[in-house]
Amino acid sequence: MKRRNKVELFEEIRREYEFGVGTISGVARKFNVHRRMVREAINSALPAPRKTPQRSSPKLDAVRDFIDQILEADQKAPRKQRHTGHRIFVRLGKEVEGCDISERRVREYVQDWKLRHAINRCEVFVPQVYQLGVEAQVDWYEAVAEIGGERLTVQVFNLRSMASGAAFHRAYLHATQQAFLDGHQRAFHYYGGVFRRLRYDNLSSAVRKVLRGRAREQTERFIAFRSHCRFEASFCAPGKGHEKGGVENEVGYFRRNHFVPVPRVRSLEELNEELLNGCRADFSRVIDQRPHTVGEMFAQEAPLLLPLPEENFDLAEEGFHRVNGKGCVQVRGNFYSAPLRPGTQARVRVLPSAVEIHNQGQLVATHARSYGKREQILELEHYLDVLAVKPGAFAGSRPLDIWRRTGRWTTVHDQIWNGLQQRHGESEGTRMMVELLQLGKRHGYEKLTRSLEEMRALGVSDVAVARYLMTSGELSRETAMPLECGAGRTREFYTRPLPSLSGYDQLLCQTMALPESEVFRSCEEAPL
Repeated sequence: MKRRNKVELFEEIRREYEFGVGTISGVARKFNVHRRMVREAINSALPAPRKTPQRSSPKLDAVRDFIDQILEADQKAPRKQRHTGHRIFVRLGKEVEGCDISERRVREYVQDWKLRHAINRCEVFVPQVYQLGVEAQVDWYEAVAEIGGERLTVQVFNLRSMASGAAFHRAYLHATQQAFLDGHQRAFHYYGGVFRRLRYDNLSSAVRKVLRGRAREQTERFIAFRSHCRFEASFCAPGKGHEKGGVENEVGYFRRNHFVPVPRVRSLEELNEELLNGCRADFSRVIDQRPHTVGEMFAQEAPLLLPLPEENFDLAEEGFHRVNGKGCVQVRGNFYSAPLRPGTQARVRVLPSAVEIHNQGQLVATHARSYGKREQILELEHYLDVLAVKPGAFAGSRPLDIWRRTGRWTTVHDQIWNGLQQRHGESEGTRMMVELLQLGKRHGYEKLTRSLEEMRALGVSDVAVARYLMTSGELSRETAMPLECGAGRTREFYTRPLPSLSGYDQLLCQTMALPESEVFRSCEEAPL
């Protein structure tokens, strides 16, 4: 009998006993059931659960000890090299003679053994409560984006508030320590304050060595950054990523919702702008059936954060490097050009995305940071003074090749260069082209390109013309003062009488009347 039907039968028995026959034997005769069932129905409206008989398992009993020994020995083996139920079944067939137990029975016994010994992958996690403005969790994750037509794997920094759920995401090409600290600094400005405690796993940007328990030997720069921003760092146990499960769940949610489909952007800055918009869009999200949205919770949390430091932490790594014979300084295994003489000791600042070169307190060059090895990052304008002296090295120079590949050297440049060479010769024409580039260095390369296009349209190729076209807008011209036509001005003021030539006529007449000798003598005697 189904349990539902039995419950309905119990209800009829109880009703008949109370309002009908009133005796156990009478109710049993009416419903044709045993008196024991009537007593059971009177005592409880719900039938007792059916007892499951303990069946004997002679086939399992014969190999039970063998299986137990395997499972106990697995506790000392690596986690990924332990026996599965299928592997134990295979071993039983090979090592136990006459064993014909089914694989399903072996699997059931292994699962039951692990449950009895509290060995199961399904752990129970205790829900936590977080106070506003106290704790946030930090993590890195990878995502794929199409940047400038190339599909790249970017490293995304993520910081998430545990109380409100507000999150900050920023992408970097490499997960370096500078990027790690830069992500913190930008996140704090995004939130408008600093959380009192941040939880991490044991990433190398913050932890130099894992000690016993929760103790960690932290890196020097991370300690300085933590002291500057006045927050406390907490670290998970090794291999226990669930101890920062909030940021782990945030990574999955954000990647599914803002990296699908794969973003297509022109630059990394554009990608980060999209990620920032995604962070703001998630303010309308409701997490874990909370009564308020993320934005409403963060509005309550923002005033409770620690204030921002008065000045940002200096993320740059500084050092002094000597300029080599090729006009480059070597930084982190790569070569960056500098407009300095060989042998000059330059101060170099390495930032997460840029390399700055200083000399005598002035910034002389800035390059995009390269994370490759033995790469040359060269700027053509750093070699213009040298090329003016050595024009023969210009055509095959690597900086010119870099400009061609990046689109900064166009066909217009080549046409003007060829025109200068045809008119003035190869060396002198190249030297004049270098002079044009020096004009572009002073007035801007976009303005130089427009001037070269105008020169091509005019059919001329001359440095003076390019200089005029680039500076004509900056020339100052005096304009005439406007005339005042007031009421006091008369017509005679604006008119001028015709000059009289009668005096000149009298002089001519007197000169014609004198003899030629008198004319010469009067001219010689005339005072100078």
